[in-house]
Amino acid sequence: MSTAISPTAYNYKVVRQFAIMTVVWGILGMGLGVFIASQLVWPELNFGLPWTSFGRLRPLHTNLVIFAFGGCALFATSYYVVQRTCQTRLISDSLAAFTFWGWQAVIVGAIITLPLGYTTTKEYAELEWPLAILLAIVWVTYGLVFFGTITKRKTKHIYVGNWFYGAFIVVTAMLHIVNHASLPVSFFKSYSAYSGATDAMIQWWYGHNAVGFFLTTGFLGMMYYFVPKQAERPIYSYRLSIVHFWALITLYIWAGPHHLHYTALPDWAQSLGMAMSIILLAPSWGGMINGMMTLSGAWHKLRTDPILRFLVVSLAFYGMSTFEGPMMAIKTVNSLSHYTDWTIGHVHAGALGWVAMISIGAIYHMIPRLFGRAQMHSVGLINAHFWLATIGTVLYIASMWVNGITQGLMWRAINDDGTLTYSFVEALQASHPGYIVRALGGAFFASGMFLMAYNVWRTVRASNPAEAEAAAQIAVVGAH
Repeated sequence: MSTAISPTAYNYKVVRQFAIMTVVWGILGMGLGVFIASQLVWPELNFGLPWTSFGRLRPLHTNLVIFAFGGCALFATSYYVVQRTCQTRLISDSLAAFTFWGWQAVIVGAIITLPLGYTTTKEYAELEWPLAILLAIVWVTYGLVFFGTITKRKTKHIYVGNWFYGAFIVVTAMLHIVNHASLPVSFFKSYSAYSGATDAMIQWWYGHNAVGFFLTTGFLGMMYYFVPKQAERPIYSYRLSIVHFWALITLYIWAGPHHLHYTALPDWAQSLGMAMSIILLAPSWGGMINGMMTLSGAWHKLRTDPILRFLVVSLAFYGMSTFEGPMMAIKTVNSLSHYTDWTIGHVHAGALGWVAMISIGAIYHMIPRLFGRAQMHSVGLINAHFWLATIGTVLYIASMWVNGITQGLMWRAINDDGTLTYSFVEALQASHPGYIVRALGGAFFASGMFLMAYNVWRTVRASNPAEAEAAAQIAVVGAH
């Protein structure tokens, strides 16, 4: 009988690999974040060396957290969700394995090249052309595996979470390939195919939609599966989820110019980016409300279920950061916030509060099911992790709000004779206490990842993956 069932069993191996690496890269990426935050408090930590300087390590931190931690979480959850909602195995085990090893190779390439100073200088797109090409090949393969699995689904319906994952895969490929168009002049150096304001516009069309599609749409796919699953309630409104999807992907792609207010970009393009960013508030909050309202009749579960707490608090941070973003896109607000730490605070409200917390919740949900366990080794450790993550995020963003508004006001303050009231150094000195609090908040968040690693290790050590595979086979056969 087992031979008749096995071809339809889910491929959990690649999901397990990506889930474990999510935790590993989370520790490395967030640990590096704490280190570079500490460099801004104690500059001596640059060690006077080029490859340990803030300017070299900061892009490595963003790549590790976004593409290594966030990317592995997206691969793991999308492969898990697409199999379970389509009730079929991934279309190709070998292609799925290639996406895992290829993605890890890109990350290792980033760890080697970025500290050495090999960079395109483009935000979130720093990797030089050989790694960019490898990334594109891995990503196209990912698309083939994901959409190929959907085409052989056993269910007539394509669950809404897969629409979000699908859009994230397609648009990320488009953004990456267009923005990375360049002329290589050596193995480690290339020049952009675009110039001047055009280059800046394409870069922020990419940069903001790395946020909009990689860090939002993909994680909304996660939300639409794991929140109802953990709450044991159907999604609040399926109709709202469809409206949310189409409104979000229609509007998000236009928001990039708000990164270029008061620059050489034509004024009409800046205004268009501002208008689209403000309108974007509606679908963003529609999705947040849909996730929150899914807990109707299940709010009591938050008292005893820290995994659900991670998922729900991530939605609260998503709602907050998607309100803050459109407000900061307004030109008058942006004239105060631009180039200040307020922007850093906003990014981390989304990165720590939304992306990291929903990823952590999803990984905690999946690990026992992937390794044949009833639950995680310790619910108490998940609870401790939740509070470390929440307190760390609040300390981080509050300190950066205070710093950012302080900096903006000091930079624009002028005397009666038109001279600047404060020097740049005075603004920097005023920022110092905020940098200490930010480093502390980051340390709280990163320490929670160590608790997670220990909890996952204990769960995996006592695991029986064969039981998980058997359960998957039974689930598939039972669905037929």
